[in-house]
Amino acid sequence: MATTTEDVYGELRQVFDPEIPVSIVDLGLVYDVAIEGDTVKIRMTLTSQTCPEAQNIPEMMKRRVNTLEGIETTEIDIVWEPAWGPHCISEEGRKTLGFDDE
Repeated sequence: MATTTEDVYGELRQVFDPEIPVSIVDLGLVYDVAIEGDTVKIRMTLTSQTCPEAQNIPEMMKRRVNTLEGIETTEIDIVWEPAWGPHCISEEGRKTLGFDDE
């Protein structure tokens, strides 16, 4: 069975920003996932351009995604537009962080 984008998102939900107890998906850091043959291409951002985990998070992502059947390579493109903000956090992430819905 071929790997789907849902499979990729499932693996990415296992990757957490070490400083925030929410997955990178629920933080809204992952903007796009595309599968092209045996390569996954991910467009994402970080919470800040000075994020101390800027090297570690993409490496954790690659390790997780590359475990999927048929995936050999994961390419990650870190972008700064659109800018990340708390409005990007999913409902699940907001609950985890104790944010009140307004």
